Amino acid sequence: MKSSYKKEDVCLLLKDITGLVRPQPAIERERLIQSGKHYCEMLPVEYVPTQAYMDAYQSALAQFAGPTALAAGRLSDKIMHRKGAGTVLVSLARAGIPAGILLKRYIRQKYRVELPHYAVSIIRGRGIDRNAMRYLLERYAPNRLLFVDGWIGKGAILKELQKETAAFYGVSSDIAVLADPANVTSLCGTHEDILIPSSCLNCTVSGLISRTFLRDDIIGKDDFHGAVYYGELADRDLSYEFIHAIESEFKMDVLAEDNAIEGSGMEEAGQIARRFEVDDINLIKPGIGETTRVLLRRVPWKILIGEGGRQDMALAHILRLAQEKNIPVETYPLRHYRACGIIKKLADT
Repeated sequence: MKSSYKKEDVCLLLKDITGLVRPQPAIERERLIQSGKHYCEMLPVEYVPTQAYMDAYQSALAQFAGPTALAAGRLSDKIMHRKGAGTVLVSLARAGIPAGILLKRYIRQKYRVELPHYAVSIIRGRGIDRNAMRYLLERYAPNRLLFVDGWIGKGAILKELQKETAAFYGVSSDIAVLADPANVTSLCGTHEDILIPSSCLNCTVSGLISRTFLRDDIIGKDDFHGAVYYGELADRDLSYEFIHAIESEFKMDVLAEDNAIEGSGMEEAGQIARRFEVDDINLIKPGIGETTRVLLRRVPWKILIGEGGRQDMALAHILRLAQEKNIPVETYPLRHYRACGIIKKLADT
């Protein structure tokens, strides 16, 4: 699979489907998703940021590169302590790939160890790419594999991993993430809902690849899951600007932290669903990263932010997007999160 990432940073176990799928506008996709079509059978039109939004992104990168680097350092130390030098990083495409590259580079700098790094697709409700898993297990012992993602929202992908890895003896469902506000994994850089700047953009900070795709007419039984390469956006590519900005803030001596909040993010998401009379938990997307995704590629109903959120610089890009798209923003007493996106229930599906 072609991408703008260097081969030494990551190997993408994906099928290149560039030109084979017509991207669809958010409202069209949302109607289809809510009428039963799976999101992995479609691709969204990539959001082209306004200059005002790009200004918000650059400000976020400048302000939050340090906390992101700190989280990457803490997580890298945990990985080396728990799994050691034989670890194989397996990032979940697409948001896990920048995180995996940061971990690989931090571990190289601090521990002088070169960890293999791959990216595979996992899709909620459809599972992990079995062909990609077989590829990895032909090359590495199962206990060496460690799944990596950028952040955890509610924890749905972890549940998918737990179900899927049962088919692969010796493969752990542990997941390593930079931020876990949902409080579902100890392999995290922080339990705080931090702004990871790569969450602010789509393909232009993720190697110019789309989210992953799975549909029988394009993905054969022996194929990896698919993705599109957006070569036409090469002049907007910020993938390595992001990597280098975080890398420049790496500190080799970082202190562990324990700032988990009691309870789980899934419980809080359920409470939000009940409060706003949303009958599908999948329409509740808590956390900075997931809220941003809702604004970038779904049809939002409203955005929730915590007390003082309008002055929180970590939410500036969310407030900017909500303003651009005319989405109401409401203050709500969030516990695990700083923001939560609620997808609009389309009555005419």
